[in-house]
Order: sequence, then structure tokens, then C-alpha cells
Amino acid sequence: MTEEKDARWMPVFGAWLVAASATLGALFMGEVMGLTPCVLCWYQRIFMFPLVFVLAVGLFPFDIKVLRYAFPLAVTGLLVAGFHVLLVAGVIPEAMTPCRQGVPCATVQVEWFGFVTIPMLSFAAFFVINALLLIAYLKTSK
Repeated sequence: MTEEKDARWMPVFGAWLVAASATLGALFMGEVMGLTPCVLCWYQRIFMFPLVFVLAVGLFPFDIKVLRYAFPLAVTGLLVAGFHVLLVAGVIPEAMTPCRQGVPCATVQVEWFGFVTIPMLSFAAFFVINALLLIAYLKTSK
């Protein structure tokens, strides 16, 4: 692998690692811990889960065009996760949520260290994925 190709491959691989970790974490929380996801959590999963496969297909063999397919998923997931974080923080009124049945979207099911919630973990994962994909894109355009 050439040095230039390697410089683009590594951030995409890092994004895949984050997406795979987030997917496994979501599955663990839902299937092992028995936490029922709210509607916004399902929307975030809709954007995170395909990233694992899309990025993997773009890595072997490496094709920088994978960014065309990964960016829309990652950016939309980041927006949904950001909305969810603001909802849990009380910035957005609960009346504006799509959660009408099941688990309320503003409910905190898990809180680590007194402030880390599941929506915050999702936001962080999408943020890191977007940052890594942006790095790969910027290294391509040079």
C-alpha cells in the first residue's frame, strides 16, 4: 500500500472501528442488558449499523469513494444524536419528540460517571466517525 493510500485508509479504518464498537455496544445494551431503545435510539441505530458494512466494503479493497456513502449516514446520525442529547439535557421540550409510545426519549436509562448517557455515547461515536471521514477526505483532496 502506498503512503498516500495508507494515509487515507487509516482514518476510514478508524471510523469502521468506532462504528463496529458502537454497534456492538448498542446490541449488548439491548440484547444482554435488556434495555429497550426509544424511537430516537432506533433512528440512530438505523444510521450506525449500515456504516459497519459500508465502511468494511470500502476498505477491502480500499476505495475512497466509500466516503460518498458513509458521509450521509454519519452526518444524519450525528444530527439525530445531537437532537437526542439536547432533549435529554432539557434544552428541547419533550413535546417535540417523536416518542409517543414505548420508552420516552428523555428518559435516562444509563448514566455513567454522573453525566455519560447513551445518547451522549452515540453522539460521541458519530462525531468521531465524521471527524475521521473528514480527515480521509481532506487527505484525498491534496
